[in-house]
Formats: sequence, C-alpha cells, structure tokens
Amino acid sequence: MAHTYSHLYNLPTTGLRFFTVYGPWGRPDMALFLFTDAILKNKPIKVFNYGKHRRDFTFIDDITEGVLRTLDHVAEPNPEWSGLKPDTATSKAPWRVYNFGNSNPVELMDYIKALEEQLGRTAIKEFLPLQPGDVPDTYADVDQLMQDVHYKPETTVPEGIKRFVAWYREYYGVQG
Repeated sequence: MAHTYSHLYNLPTTGLRFFTVYGPWGRPDMALFLFTDAILKNKPIKVFNYGKHRRDFTFIDDITEGVLRTLDHVAEPNPEWSGLKPDTATSKAPWRVYNFGNSNPVELMDYIKALEEQLGRTAIKEFLPLQPGDVPDTYADVDQLMQDVHYKPETTVPEGIKRFVAWYREYYGVQG
C-alpha cells in the first residue's frame, strides 16, 4: 500500500523491517522475558524447534539509532530500477525498505547460554517441535541500510543480554 501511494502520488515512504528485537522495556511475552522469569523461578523454559532456531537478534538501542539515522534520509526513486532485474528494496517510486538486524544469525541455544551466564543459573529446558507458522532461521541483509545511511547494528548478543539482565534486575528488584 505504501509503495502504491509512493508511485501514484510521488509520496516518499520508507519501510523499516526489524529483526528479532530484544532489550529493556520489551514485550513481556517475548522469549527473553519469558526465559529470564522462568530461569529465576527455577521453572522450565519452552525451547521450540529443539533449540535449532537461528535468529538475527537486534538490541533495541541499535534499532533506535538506526531509526534516528533514517529520519533525515528521504526515500528517492531509483532511476535504474527495472522489472527485468527488480531490486526489492527500491522502486521507480520514492520508496525504500531497510532491514534492521545484525546480519549474524545466532543459534537459540547460544542465546540461552548467554542468558544463563548473565543470570548465573542453568535453565531447565523443555525441548519442543517447531511451532506452526514459525521459521527456523531469520537473517537481515543490511547492505542497503549501510549504503544509504552508513549504519549497521553492532551490539552482540552477549553484550545485549548483559544490559538486559542489568535492567531486569533493577526494574523488577531481583538480586543476584
């Protein structure tokens, strides 16, 4: 719909696609919150796809920085765009889509291990099959973001989880 308006009315639009965002003030129904709460309460965590997921985890501060950097970068038409060799991130209309992710998928079990290390506890894991509608892997190609905005998210999973756990403990008053 945004592309159609861009095309019909020459209205610049930019789409931002976020890959597995995590960090402080995140949604409490997301894995990091659920895992943290369960591990601290010695309850099992549900590990879908038997832990064989790979996600392009992106720390919230990297998302915020990227959004701020794209604000002043108004989408422009790509005069070289061709239906014979389409570029799905651009168009002849003033339209762009940017992926926000680390471009480095991390195994779910490595994500859990980083959380266990920060919490100083081992999770009780309940391994389950892939959930209907879920995908085993995600990956953000951020080449267009780097080219146009000169930015790439860089917070590593261990650093992001460390910052999340520090916030979680302070916010919820949970001690070591």
